[in-house]
Parts: sequence; C-alpha cells; structure tokens
Amino acid sequence: MKYLYFSAPWCGPCKMFGPVMERVSTKIPVQKINVDENQDLAMRYSVRSIPTVVLVGDDGKEYARQTGVQTENMLVEQYNNFANG
Repeated sequence: MKYLYFSAPWCGPCKMFGPVMERVSTKIPVQKINVDENQDLAMRYSVRSIPTVVLVGDDGKEYARQTGVQTENMLVEQYNNFANG
C-alpha cells in the first residue's frame, strides 16, 4: 500500500504541500507523480486538480483520495487505518 502524490512544479499549493509529503514519505511509501510528465497515470486515477493524494493497494486499487493540502498526521492516520484494518 502506498500514496500516489500527484503534483506539478508550477503548482503553488503543491509547493506548499511538498514538504508535508516529504515528511510522510519518511514513514510510509509515497510515489510522487508529475502530472505533466505522467498524463496517462493521472487520467487513469481521474485526477482533476492538484495536489491530489491517492492511497492505493499493491494491486493498484484505490482506497482513499484527498485533494488539496492535507496535514501529515491525517495522511499517516489514514494510511494506518487502511494498512492495519
């Protein structure tokens, strides 16, 4: 299970959210995805705005989604609820 973190270098909220995701990635798996370079993957997960964080299982199934800037604690708690539940 991991987070897919959809963002772009030109996105202001993504720049604010980046350090949060860096801290999250020290605790749980995070794959950062530049939507400009990975449009197919963004379309596959129906990403309409950024930043978007999608919690996926090892099979690629979506378990949760958050759009916009989130807190580190909320993301870690959400991950733990799904990973341990």
